[in-house]
Amino acid sequence: MPPCPICGRPAAPRQQNLAAPFCTPRCKLIDLGKWLNEEYRGPLPEGAEPDDESPSTAAHPNQEQA
Repeated sequence: MPPCPICGRPAAPRQQNLAAPFCTPRCKLIDLGKWLNEEYRGPLPEGAEPDDESPSTAAHPNQEQA
């Protein structure tokens, strides 16, 4: 069995485990949380610079700045 990408324990195949490729629904939710918190990012194109403000810290367009 392949290892779970979150904890490394063996993960049963999809026929036996609805959380596959994760070992448990808990690990599946941990992975989802990482995506939602933008912990996973793709590489920037060559010559591009990262933004100073990430979407999670940028002010909403309808909010007033203090």
